[in-house]
Amino acid sequence: MCVLGKCIIAKRLLHLDGLSGVNEFVYVSWHGSSQDIVGHVEVRTLVIPAAGLGTRFLPATKAVPKELMPIGDTPAIQLVIDEALGAGIDHVVIVGSSAKPALEQYFAARPDLERMLRAKGNDAMADRLASIGRDWRVSIVHQEDPKGLGHAVGCASGVVDGDAFVVSLPDEIMGGSQFLQKMIDVCSTTSGSVVGLMEVDRSEVSAYGVVAPEAEMVDGVVKVGDLVEKPAIDEAPSSLIIIGRYVLTVDIFEEIAQLTPGAGGELQLTDAIRAQAQRSPLHGVETMVNRWDTGTPAGFLTAAVEMALLGDGVEGLDSDLRDIVERHRS
Repeated sequence: MCVLGKCIIAKRLLHLDGLSGVNEFVYVSWHGSSQDIVGHVEVRTLVIPAAGLGTRFLPATKAVPKELMPIGDTPAIQLVIDEALGAGIDHVVIVGSSAKPALEQYFAARPDLERMLRAKGNDAMADRLASIGRDWRVSIVHQEDPKGLGHAVGCASGVVDGDAFVVSLPDEIMGGSQFLQKMIDVCSTTSGSVVGLMEVDRSEVSAYGVVAPEAEMVDGVVKVGDLVEKPAIDEAPSSLIIIGRYVLTVDIFEEIAQLTPGAGGELQLTDAIRAQAQRSPLHGVETMVNRWDTGTPAGFLTAAVEMALLGDGVEGLDSDLRDIVERHRS
């Protein structure tokens, strides 16, 4: 029993001489000791909070987790994972819940389905299914009593590898791995946590967490002095908002354990990062890749259309979409 509540781990080694392992459910206890991080910082783990019910997508999410809905021909969560794999991650932790068993089923091996596909000559799809979890490890953490993003991240404490780890919000799709790789590099160089940033019009800042820079931004990197959650427009310290990518040193779990309910009565990850920044360096990296917010049906559709037009969706869909646009112009 961890101090944040009951966290059940479904750990599967998905690649061991080509064979899938057997599900093993264990209880995880809290890591109570702090860890000094010096020199090279190892970042191997991606944490994806995915316990939400996806109420904006009801009634579809009664049966299908929003994270498994496809953008083009790829589930949204797989796009987030592929981004992290491209930045060197080899362990994926999904913070889900028992109410969303389809997430676990997605990562489970299906040799029968692969055999059927190969028998029909569809080797490409069989290879694609076989690649899920083949060269990376998956752990499933059940967050049965969601209490905010900080709580969700804290529930992954027992399975995080290395000195630091990535948190990626699955509602946000990035157009490549370069941004996350740069965040990891900054964490390794500074031995401190890093938040993803994006500059917006000042009229939009009150909807986001905003950073207060300590110095001028250099090559897209800035030292952060403070974080302000959803400030009034005239009180915002900058127009740099925090987006859904974080690289956090593992001592963040100590700060999460001390959290009290913040905005919305939830345990806020921003509050834990702010406390951590009082004793260790915190930097921000401004994104240099496309970003799509798929948290609403309109945003999800926009991402699917734009990715298709950029050539990252279903083959041939870009030309079909252009034809549709031209028809409606006339």
